[in-house]
Amino acid sequence: MKEDIAVPQVTHVMVAVVPRPNGTKDDLWDIYVINEMDEPMENVLITSQGYGILNGRDKTTTVLRHFHQLIPSKGFLKIEPIAPELFGIQNEYWVSFNAKGGMLDKKFIFPAGSINEAELQTVPVLNQPGVIVE
Repeated sequence: MKEDIAVPQVTHVMVAVVPRPNGTKDDLWDIYVINEMDEPMENVLITSQGYGILNGRDKTTTVLRHFHQLIPSKGFLKIEPIAPELFGIQNEYWVSFNAKGGMLDKKFIFPAGSINEAELQTVPVLNQPGVIVE
């Protein structure tokens, strides 16, 4: 029965971590949701949390929730800043939204250590360097 339920795939949506311009590597970076779809994302709910081992101790960040009415087609939304000391743990962003005639959601995970300058690439729509999860 469960196999008969069609779960639509979320494509053309990504989360990116972007260093602040003219900053140092110890400055805050910013988290963005990028909408590359041909239609807007409406009623966007985003939850974020980090967890893992940091300096030999369990570390779990507070779950943050963000709600935004709209991310336009080919647009972006800055969600929150992230401090470089949290790059050593897994950072998770769960994005739920209305589009394509229904409710869609997807979990975007930055594994521990994956946010670093060696992984920078050009972020679509923003045209800035960043680390992307699709």
